[in-house]
Amino acid sequence: MQRKFFGTDGVRDVANSGNMTPEFALRLGRAFIKFNHGKKIVIGRDTRLSGRMLEGALASGMSSEGAEVLLAGVIPTPGVSFAIKYSGADGGAVISASHNPAEYNGIKFLGPDGCKLSDEEEAAIEDLLFQEVSGDLKLPGVIHDEPELVEIYAKHIASLLDKNAALNNIAFDCSAGASAKSVPVLVNATEFSKLNTKIIACEYDGLNINKDCGVMHMENLCEYVKKNNLSMGFAFDGDADRVLISDRHGRIIDGDIILWVLGRWLARKNLPGSDKVVVTVMSNMALETHLANEGIKTLRCPVGDRYVLETMRTSGAGLGGEQSGHVIASEFTATGDGLCTAMLFLNAVQELNEDVSSLIDRFGRYPQRLTNLTLKRPREEVNLSAIDEIVKDYQEKISGGRIFIRTSGTEPLLRILVEAPEKNLVEEISNALSSKLEEFC
Repeated sequence: MQRKFFGTDGVRDVANSGNMTPEFALRLGRAFIKFNHGKKIVIGRDTRLSGRMLEGALASGMSSEGAEVLLAGVIPTPGVSFAIKYSGADGGAVISASHNPAEYNGIKFLGPDGCKLSDEEEAAIEDLLFQEVSGDLKLPGVIHDEPELVEIYAKHIASLLDKNAALNNIAFDCSAGASAKSVPVLVNATEFSKLNTKIIACEYDGLNINKDCGVMHMENLCEYVKKNNLSMGFAFDGDADRVLISDRHGRIIDGDIILWVLGRWLARKNLPGSDKVVVTVMSNMALETHLANEGIKTLRCPVGDRYVLETMRTSGAGLGGEQSGHVIASEFTATGDGLCTAMLFLNAVQELNEDVSSLIDRFGRYPQRLTNLTLKRPREEVNLSAIDEIVKDYQEKISGGRIFIRTSGTEPLLRILVEAPEKNLVEEISNALSSKLEEFC
């Protein structure tokens, strides 16, 4: 089913314009209840200035259809997922544009299982967007403020941390986003509070989310870790559903390396599905090699953490994720969860006796280059079939490597990924393809 408004991660646009106006949010809220038939819904948001505006409109639309709405306030996307199950709700919504700048915002929906909806479910909601309001009089649903859900979620994450994990000299970069209220609770509920723990980018004003902080600006956390002689640092994105790590040398440990560590740890624990790991088409080929050496099969899927989850469900894999830092460990969370991943990583390196500072050296990733070309036309009009024909010619020159091209689901970009054992070849093919494909943008 073709979707017009929903992209890879919900509906997203510049706030107060396009598809992110209060009027459209109200329609989305009403349509979601008509689709979901839910009587109790949790809404969470990040720290953007437009968040309260859209929260009010979205909640009003849901209430107008008779739903009871629980407002969790500023809380990570996975916090909403947790709150749905904790409160016995029928679904949830998150108001966030994740890693995008502050002027953007978005709305994504979660089902009663706390997971993101499928393409088909989102298409069904779109079909209800402009349905006429019935003339039947009905009592509106009650809208509650439930700020305690943030603390309950953060303490749940704290409970996952092994008491023997090495917690000294660690930094948390909250990206001035949704984790800004959760991380301090997490720290105070664990041994972190007694150690040299640093929390940065925790103050927010509605306009500084993702600005020179978080996963979008890892150079700042990396420099902070080095300058303060810390053992490592964790950075989250705006809605805290993903995490990247700085080692003590100020180098970035991405989702591929996190999956390499967690995959071995879960296999050692012999948890269900620990013989398989789901990754996207963007993950480095070195990850497949490392996991294969441990007897763990790698399965690839399209970009997007809900596609990761769908593949995990159909394959029975217990772990999946993206190079960008989305990680789902099904024994612990129903969706990508940056805070949960950070705690599991600390548990894993303790039990595996890992030297975090040498992970990057030992991973030995294949040279890889991602080039983004700006689209001047709607992504639906990009001739991917013609692009595929061009790519075939270049693929023959890159034996032992791969080329992958896709349109972004969240930004007007054509993404070109080239990966090969030799860096010079990667650069040559990337430059040639970028020049060749400009005309298709």
